[in-house]
Amino acid sequence: MRLVHNSLHDEVAAQLRERIFAGELTPGTFLDEVQLAQQLAISRTPLREALKVLTAEGLVRHEPRRGCFVNEVTDQDLDEIFPVIALLEGRCAFEAAQHATDADLAALEDLHQKLARHAKAKRINEYYETNYAIHEAIIALAGNRWLASVIGDLRKIVRLARLQQLHAPGRLEQSLSEHLAVFAALKARDGEGAEAAMRTHLTRQRGALRELARQRPRLA
Repeated sequence: MRLVHNSLHDEVAAQLRERIFAGELTPGTFLDEVQLAQQLAISRTPLREALKVLTAEGLVRHEPRRGCFVNEVTDQDLDEIFPVIALLEGRCAFEAAQHATDADLAALEDLHQKLARHAKAKRINEYYETNYAIHEAIIALAGNRWLASVIGDLRKIVRLARLQQLHAPGRLEQSLSEHLAVFAALKARDGEGAEAAMRTHLTRQRGALRELARQRPRLA
């Protein structure tokens, strides 16, 4: 199907972004412009513009004379990003505790019940998507567009690796417990408690990824 949009390269970027997040285009994959242009039924001009957008976001890297590849997140990247995003999302949780209405908390309650069901059934992909929706909801409840903008950029990079941490032994249950701690603080309108719980949650995500990386050579 031919794509039709006022800003075609934005739509192409959105499609490629989702394919990267879905794991269809894995880290290190060469992005063949000819093949992609044929698949999307577009010329290579909007495709190249889309790849520039994804490169600026850090999802794609361009190598001179070789072309574009899906970016690979390094341990150093994660070590540098997670402390920053923990601070920022922690602040969002603090502000969300001040601003959330009873209706907002009821909607979050539904999401947490859904999260618990996925955890119990070991549905990692579904758990991750609900987990992601909860983080997005808390960021939105903070009502701070500057925080939301910076976090949005960082979350695109972290999303390349974040799903992996849920495969670490015991991590699914630990993650659920951490989320419930954040939610309990939000319900209590405890901004400082929500901030501390969110920072702990994100710090432990990084720890789970680090532990998984240590185990990988033994599992290979």
